Amino acid sequence: MPEGKPFMLGLTGSIGMGKSETAKMFASLGVPVYDADAAVHALYGKGGGAVAEIERAFPGTTRNDAVDRAALAERVAGDEAAFQQLEDIVHPLVREAEHRFLAAAQGRGDDLVVLDIPLLFETGGDARMDAVVVVSAPPEVQRERVLARAGMTLEKLAAIHARQIPDVDKRARADFVVETDKGFEHALSAVKNIVATLRARLIREKHGNA
Repeated sequence: MPEGKPFMLGLTGSIGMGKSETAKMFASLGVPVYDADAAVHALYGKGGGAVAEIERAFPGTTRNDAVDRAALAERVAGDEAAFQQLEDIVHPLVREAEHRFLAAAQGRGDDLVVLDIPLLFETGGDARMDAVVVVSAPPEVQRERVLARAGMTLEKLAAIHARQIPDVDKRARADFVVETDKGFEHALSAVKNIVATLRARLIREKHGNA
């Protein structure tokens, strides 16, 4: 890890695993969190950096200077080439937002940051992380959580699963796992342990390099 650069802890997990709540736990402990989903929402929102390019690529999928997410989803559904075209537009802009976050963290002298990225493994983003946390829960818990969401169907869940690496594989590749089916306090304790472990490691490395 380059001198002065914060330790980059990737946070990921499949849909319905409790990743967003886990990210809040890290933030509550004073760890800066970059939210890739929030970055996408900003890019799609009114005046967002992706709006004009998406309209050029997919005419009629924006309105009032913002992306119409339902119309865009319908436009790319089942069209792998269109989905890849959308990824090619959005991904570089999301990475720019990530770079700005990291630059600000380095400027503040932060020792540890969390990068909350849903498709971290799927996009190869784990290669640029110093360590990875996977948020996990049993399949039946995941299914119950996801199907409770407004507008979610078994078909939509199956399509999402098709784009995500199986949970068992993510767990196998993780440096840390946070299980979210055992209650809030259990998950928070796991997060606290991760932060304490990494900060102790960073102190040892700093003294070793001194």
